[in-house]
Amino acid sequence: MGLGGISLWQLLIVLLIVVLVFGTKRLKTLGGDLGGALKSFRSAMESDEEPDGESAENPRLATAEPDAEFAEQRRESQSSGT
Repeated sequence: MGLGGISLWQLLIVLLIVVLVFGTKRLKTLGGDLGGALKSFRSAMESDEEPDGESAENPRLATAEPDAEFAEQRRESQSSGT
C-alpha cells in the first residue's frame, strides 16, 4: 500500500497516462512555470515581512483622521441645526 491506499503500480500507470496525454515537452514547461511561480511567491513573502513604514506599523492610523473629520462635521451640523 502506498499513499492513501494507492499502490506503486497504480501511480506509475497514472504517470504514464499523464505523459501520454500532455507530452514531455508540455510537462517540462509546466514544471518550469510552476517553479517560477513558487520563486516569485517566496520573494514576495520575504519582502512582505519587512515593514514599509508607518502604514505597516499602524494600519488604522490612516483611517483614523477621516473618521475624526467626519465626526467633527457631524457635530457642527447638529449644533447649527438645533
